[in-house]
Amino acid sequence: MQLTKEQKEEIFAKYGKSNTDTGSAEAQIALFSARISHLTEHLKSNQKDYSTERALVMLVGKRRRLLDFLKERDIERYRSIIRDLGIRK
Repeated sequence: MQLTKEQKEEIFAKYGKSNTDTGSAEAQIALFSARISHLTEHLKSNQKDYSTERALVMLVGKRRRLLDFLKERDIERYRSIIRDLGIRK
């Protein structure tokens, strides 16, 4: 299952500047987090799905790089997105 257009717009409206703001770091991090949680649930029931496992590891890495970028640029924005999404380092 992929995220529907409405779900993506909802994520972008909540974490971005508007529902069409798809490029901000916060919006991308929130989108990656939604995809990561979906893939994690999939892997709980399909342990041998190695292609999905690889995709999950790559998404986690992308999200980590964006979080590191945000931490270097603006620590307050970093702290707020961590708090909102419940991500731990």
